[in-house]
Parts: sequence; structure tokens; C-alpha cells
Amino acid sequence: MRLILVFLLTGSLFARAQDDEFITLPELLQGAQDWAEEHLDPDFLDSLPELDQQQAQRFLRDLQQQLQGEYIIDLAALREAANTVLPVLQNYEETRPYAAWLEPRLDYLKVADDFRLIIPSPALEPGKPVRPAPNPSALQQRQVWVREVATRPWPSAASNYVTRLKPIFAAEQVPPELVWIAEVESSFNPRARSPVGATGLFQLMPATAERFGLALAPRDQRLQPDPSARASARYLRFLHGKFQDWRLALAGYNSGEGTVERLLKRHNAGSFEDIAVHLPAETQMYVPKVEAVLLRREGLTLASLTSP
Repeated sequence: MRLILVFLLTGSLFARAQDDEFITLPELLQGAQDWAEEHLDPDFLDSLPELDQQQAQRFLRDLQQQLQGEYIIDLAALREAANTVLPVLQNYEETRPYAAWLEPRLDYLKVADDFRLIIPSPALEPGKPVRPAPNPSALQQRQVWVREVATRPWPSAASNYVTRLKPIFAAEQVPPELVWIAEVESSFNPRARSPVGATGLFQLMPATAERFGLALAPRDQRLQPDPSARASARYLRFLHGKFQDWRLALAGYNSGEGTVERLLKRHNAGSFEDIAVHLPAETQMYVPKVEAVLLRREGLTLASLTSP
């Protein structure tokens, strides 16, 4: 039963591995087990409480219909289940870091639901499979995310970190305003931990953390705000140097630089807008959400950022 929550938290990742196949329930369960053993943080499954069986079965049936693509609107179907699971995670000390990771990502499910109402479904054609609704454009995404965060107050923990961490970003020659990616990643909760092991204010994976100077033992420096901010800033500086564009750099931060490089090459593209609809669903929303938060908190767009 613990795999049910794995499905919720990692469904979009697993879906990408199953592109264009119909998955039976036994295949789905076995695939989830294989995926979990390969990718999940070792402590994740052991920390999860069991869920109600009937609820889990309903969620499995719904999720099976969602695993077939990378379409943002498909995420809307996960919204109710996520809202049900979140308080379960919040109720146990050992799972609260996962709740801290999930909570800011409820925005993605809410916005996916908004797009479900905005973007019409393709017309039904007799005798042909139902086509998914297309992904919204980068411009549509930016407009919706600006509205979504336009009146949102500071996260309660932000006042503890923003002023403190901006000089660290500046020292790494990165626009200090980008400290606000911590709102999108973790709502400024340094304990936030994803099911695949990304940790801290800036949700750094273990390999990325070590690559940019953090130690994982005997004490995980990703849990320490200052070192975590320094490694995040270094990674952002590296990505901007590679792509020469903050939107592409943020796409690489979220989905991996290799994903962005492959899509740029495959589509003979040179901008985020050219590849946005082909990125993983979370990344499609992550970049405009960061930009909307930056506009709300600092009155700046990504294009207007300048390095110290």
C-alpha cells in the first residue's frame, strides 16, 4: 500500500518511462516497484504510513489513466488525491519533510485544473483514440502564474532567510533575487525532502550537492541554509553560463541540464519558448512560477535580472 503514495509523488516521472504504452494493473504495480527500488530515497518507503485500501484502489484506477503522457492538464486529476494525502504526511514526524516537499507542488495541480477549464479538449473523432488536451504555451503559462501569485503573501519562513541568503547569491555572481526559487522549491522549509532524495531549501539532489561543494556526511549540508544557498547559486551560475538565458537555466535546474540540451538539439531551438511544451510537465510550470514569484516579490522578470 505504501507504493500508492509513491505513485502520487512520482507519477509524472514514471509516466515518462511508459510513453505510448497501455499499462495493465499488474504491470503498473511491478513497474512502480522496479522504479522505487532504482530511484527512491532509501528511507522514503519505510517512513510512509499505510493508506486506506479502498481510497488507494480508487487512486490507482485514476492514476492508470494519467500515466500515458506528459500533459499538464492530466495532472489535474491528481489534485483531490494529493489534498487527501498531504494531511497524512503532516501527521507524522518522520513524513513531515515529504509533506513540506508536496505542499508547494499543490500549486501545479491547481493550475493544471485551471488550464483544464481554459484549454478545450480536442474534438472527438469516431473510431479514433481520445487525444489529450494540448499543453499551454509558455505565454499562457506566464499569464496564469502571474495571476496565481499576484496577491500571495510571503511564506511565513521567508523572513528568516531572504535577507540572510541574498549576499551568498551575490557573492557567487548570481542575481540575489533568485533566492526566491526557495519559495517554489520548499516554501523556505529547510527540512523539505522529495521522494527521490532532493533535500533542503533549494531541493538539491545528492550528486548535484557534491558537484557544487556540499558534504552529505557526517552531516548533510543541504539541510543547512547557507551552504545549500551557495551550492544552488553555483549551479545556477553554471547553467546560465551554459544556456545564456535564465529561463533555460531554470528549466535545467528543475529537469536536468541534459534534458534541456537534448530538446534544444532535437527541435533545433534556441529559447525556452521553443521547447516549453516538450519539457516535463512540472518543468513547464516551474519556470513561469519562478518568474511570477520573482515579479511578485521583487518586481522583476527573468529577462531583467542582472548579475552583481
